[in-house]
Amino acid sequence: MNLSQTIIPKSDQLNADDLIAGPRTIRITDVRAGSSEQPVSIYFDGDSGRPYKPGKSMRRVLVEIWGADSQAYIGRRLTLFRDPDVKFGGDDVGGIRISHASDIKAEVRMALTVTRGKRKPYSVEPLPAEQPVDLQSLTDTGGSKAKEGTAALRAWFTSLAPAARAAVKPTMDEWKRIAEESDKQGGAAA
Repeated sequence: MNLSQTIIPKSDQLNADDLIAGPRTIRITDVRAGSSEQPVSIYFDGDSGRPYKPGKSMRRVLVEIWGADSQAYIGRRLTLFRDPDVKFGGDDVGGIRISHASDIKAEVRMALTVTRGKRKPYSVEPLPAEQPVDLQSLTDTGGSKAKEGTAALRAWFTSLAPAARAAVKPTMDEWKRIAEESDKQGGAAA
């Protein structure tokens, strides 16, 4: 059983605690204006209506790596991670940081403000190009996992990258039916 789904905080945005299980690479689908406290909402594939709302330092990183036009961000990817050393009001509260970004040719280095008058080096690495989805291989594996049962199909599906999930989604209803039949027969559906 993958416990990472059981520790997701109830919130209207992506939180640092959502990344306790590890970093996450997202593909941006939209960037919208937010409130005065959180002026940017970045929506992404699979966000379940919970956008990433970057703090000022990470907005500075985004402008440094991709420029000020947020519409240019759509379709690009970021790897986000939980940094336990992020401070708020002098306390270590943890926060979300960017480690990698698509559409940059080399590491981007900059100095970010840590506290008033104190700056610290920060860098973002290039994110490798996505590998094309091998639909035939995914279809073969998905069919095989369905025959093993619902648990195997679910575990395999949740391990897929967002692009691969989207590619196999049209077949999932059929695979679920096969998996349920397999469960009834003890894990060996034909």
